[in-house]
Amino acid sequence: MATALDIDHWDLECGFNNYDHHTDLNGVDRLIVRRGQPFSISLYLRSGSYQPGVSSLDCIAETGPQPSEKYGTRACFGLSCNIDTSCWSAAVISPAGDMVALSICSACDAPIGRYTLTLGQSARIEFILLFNPWCPGDAVYMDNEQSLSEYVLSQDGIIFRGNYKYPIPTPWNFGQFESGILDICLRILDMNPKCLRNPGKDCSGRRNPIYVSRVLSAMVNCNDDKGVLLGKWEGGYEGGVSPLFWRGSLEILRNWEKQACQPVRFGQCWVFAAVACSVSRALGIPCRVVTNYLSAHDSNNNLVIERIVNENGQLIHKEMIWNYHCWVESWMTRPDLKPDFNGWQASDPTPQEKSEGVYCCGPVPLKAIKEGELTFKYDAPFVFAEVNADVVTFMKKKDGSTSNVTSTTSVGQKISTKSVGSDTREDITHLYKYPEGSDEEREAFKKANHQNKLLQQKPDAGLQLSIKVTSDMKKGCDFDVFAVVTNNTESEKTCRLVFGSCVVSYNGVLGGNCGFKDLLNVALSPGAERRVPLRLNYSKYGVQLTEDNLIRLAALLQDYSTGEAKLAVRNIVLDNPEIKVRILGEPKENRKLAAEITLKNPLPEPLDNCCFSIEGANLTGGCIISERLGCTVGPGEEAKVKIYFTPTHSGLRKLVVNFDSNKLGHVKGYRNVIIGK
Repeated sequence: MATALDIDHWDLECGFNNYDHHTDLNGVDRLIVRRGQPFSISLYLRSGSYQPGVSSLDCIAETGPQPSEKYGTRACFGLSCNIDTSCWSAAVISPAGDMVALSICSACDAPIGRYTLTLGQSARIEFILLFNPWCPGDAVYMDNEQSLSEYVLSQDGIIFRGNYKYPIPTPWNFGQFESGILDICLRILDMNPKCLRNPGKDCSGRRNPIYVSRVLSAMVNCNDDKGVLLGKWEGGYEGGVSPLFWRGSLEILRNWEKQACQPVRFGQCWVFAAVACSVSRALGIPCRVVTNYLSAHDSNNNLVIERIVNENGQLIHKEMIWNYHCWVESWMTRPDLKPDFNGWQASDPTPQEKSEGVYCCGPVPLKAIKEGELTFKYDAPFVFAEVNADVVTFMKKKDGSTSNVTSTTSVGQKISTKSVGSDTREDITHLYKYPEGSDEEREAFKKANHQNKLLQQKPDAGLQLSIKVTSDMKKGCDFDVFAVVTNNTESEKTCRLVFGSCVVSYNGVLGGNCGFKDLLNVALSPGAERRVPLRLNYSKYGVQLTEDNLIRLAALLQDYSTGEAKLAVRNIVLDNPEIKVRILGEPKENRKLAAEITLKNPLPEPLDNCCFSIEGANLTGGCIISERLGCTVGPGEEAKVKIYFTPTHSGLRKLVVNFDSNKLGHVKGYRNVIIGK
């Protein structure tokens, strides 16, 4: 007859288990394990001893407020001879005696979250269960150690901003293993409306990374729920901070929790994406932030972006083309779709359009976008348009009539993410679409019922118009940009050239004029080329420039002889000054170091209220450390500080630096530091 084990006390062996389950960076003060992988605990018996084949132990694992075997949130099991990774199981791995080493394994598709494990009559153990990309049976399994280090374990990274001609790397501290962050991520799941309506069903859904990533897409923005961030793209940032203020996800997530789940103000696309990436990695879903340059926002689902300009080349109506837009990709299988659509899935936490009545987007397989499979879940048409929409431009004349304008704008350029193991940019455009004009691309468009793209325009043998810029366009400087007109015809041409500039935010909202030129009689002999300069002066653009440092250039050419018009548009990004970081001292665990940080004032005016801030995973104790200068920094002078910090873990770490002042703000820099043991 079986005898139940009488347990007196136990040891969860958190140090060993957490290290074995790649959760030790969360700390070793509590048990955090991954599904489908055994963990071991030591049981000390009150009386008697363990006897193989005789002793028994009833085990019950439960998660959520309404545990149910029907929903898969409650599992009852006993002792087995061996561990079975396909279901909840337990086995003794020690010889007979009054101390029992018990190995326990969750099912590889068990819901993630907080668990209570009851062993017999007296032992009640609490632990957290996460997705397991190291387990072949888990839907998020990733068979590459370098990729796992980058997309799950890496606590910092690079997000690309700027523009497609000049991608600018911006450092970010994801900080998913810092103190308290995992608990905040689990709270985000608990605050989602589906959980508040039916907690049992929602907790059951947490077995599925498709479900969890869709919940996160909705919960990182606050548009329909008690989500994390409030977006703001226009006007000032009163009552909050500029999205460019943030250096990492930690402060945002902690502020949300401190504010009793009231939204943190304010975010824009790269902030939404970065926070979603932090939460996904914390929960065990491999995740990365991607940037799509010239990203279309197709509001009427026709896969065409329509723009109208006036006779001065100024936009008077348009569907948005964002200078860049960021979202995330998560790695998982898609058993709900046809075979071969596993792997990277795009989801977008920035609130743009509603999906199933909620501001969320995705996850949709990248392969579905590439192949034009727009019936696939979730939100394939919207993501397809972001990278593939056609752009049609009309000119509205003073008499009210409109005419087509030849425009060279092409959406979905240089889709970028940080490379595995380095800070360089990886171009992943090929994962979203076939090369422009290829047979495969045409086939994908045919499948997407988008015939416009099939009408490939022949190269124009007539007048050509382009915009050229210099390589040295620094904030604070005056510089020239050029409209280049070429006459490829065999006849003399007389044209009108309008060449203007205005500040623009990264999501395409236009601001004030920075310089304008209207030439009514541009004469070109056959084969001739003419470069028309436009001077951009800091005295004019400096006061209007947004935090994005972007200026839109537009040239409109009208041929008097044919009435045809051509439009060339180009966004330029002005360089911020470089932040130089020098590490003083030998970088070792728990040894105080100093960062000597300098920045040269590039503006022709003094800077006041200068402040440097640093943060870094396992470098600054999960805090932001700031140092303010007590003096004015004149034109061409250097701002310099020393900031002290103490690393807590060895390995390659990223120190993220921010500079702010009254005239020059949110300048980012970073320094990679190898911390020795």
